[in-house]
Amino acid sequence: MDDLEYGTRNKRGDWQPHQSLNVAPFWRLPFSGGKILSWLLSYLFGWNLLFFASALVWWFLVLPDVETMKTLSAGWIVRLLVANWVAIILFYGIFEWRFYKRQAQDRRFKYNGKFPSEQPSDVFWFKSQNIDNFIRSILISVPIGTAVEVIALWAFASGAVPMIALADHPVWFTTLVLMSPIIHEAHFFFIHRAIHWPPIYRLVHSVHHNSVNPSPWSSLSMHPVEGFLYFASVFWQFALFSNPFLVVFQWNLAGFGAVVGHIGFDKLEVTPDTAIDSHAYAHYLHHKHFEVNYCDDGVLPWDKWFGTWHDGSPESEKLMQDRFRKKRERLNRKTSATPPQ
Repeated sequence: MDDLEYGTRNKRGDWQPHQSLNVAPFWRLPFSGGKILSWLLSYLFGWNLLFFASALVWWFLVLPDVETMKTLSAGWIVRLLVANWVAIILFYGIFEWRFYKRQAQDRRFKYNGKFPSEQPSDVFWFKSQNIDNFIRSILISVPIGTAVEVIALWAFASGAVPMIALADHPVWFTTLVLMSPIIHEAHFFFIHRAIHWPPIYRLVHSVHHNSVNPSPWSSLSMHPVEGFLYFASVFWQFALFSNPFLVVFQWNLAGFGAVVGHIGFDKLEVTPDTAIDSHAYAHYLHHKHFEVNYCDDGVLPWDKWFGTWHDGSPESEKLMQDRFRKKRERLNRKTSATPPQ
């Protein structure tokens, strides 16, 4: 495919799509029934369906029955950890191998013109973004995330928090399934904004942002504190009279869904003439500019509401630069007003 039919490439080799990002169509006027239906179909039968299917696999093939999960025993906990490890390595590894190792579509549709392997840096372990990100993901984030998942599953199974059954509450159960991606987005937005507070950013979130040019292994490359906060989205199910299955689904949305924003390519070529949209552009812009798109482009337009939305257009670029300028001016006034010690 010719990516220049869909976007432009600058002198550095960075590619940008012609089409600017947009919030969900039911937040835009005039309303369009066709666009809303198309968006809903993409929302229900895209990535979210894949993560729901993986939750079903985990529920029936990996986890024991609820009675067993009443006890925190090594058997089922280790089995869950190993399953999470294997699945993350395989799922992320497919994208890493095809688009970064094998470079199956070269640099077509790649936002950043370089591959991480071409940019060794001292900020990474062994000066390699890929090695650093892989180790942090597999040896830090996945074990911490699994520990959070285990606590939530045990809390439901043991009766520490109320639990409903699908057979008794099918409507509420279905509602929770549909709400889980929205819960993930809201949780991610607010904890993401919090860890961008300068003192926390320097100590915690800067680890993730070392990957200015993100790739699949960057997805869960986090400081342990951020890893815990990120996967803590499963705890929202405690307040919703939920079910352990929803904990697994919520975890999979976070664990597997993190790769979506870090693929680094706008379109993923399936055949020489067809490609699927990755939906990675919003989060790529966050890694590029740091203080925009804290929640990508999900159901609720959190960034639009809080003034941090960047759709990739020149207008958004100007608004962002104006916001940065005003921030610098405030900091300069504060600094000049502080008396010398």
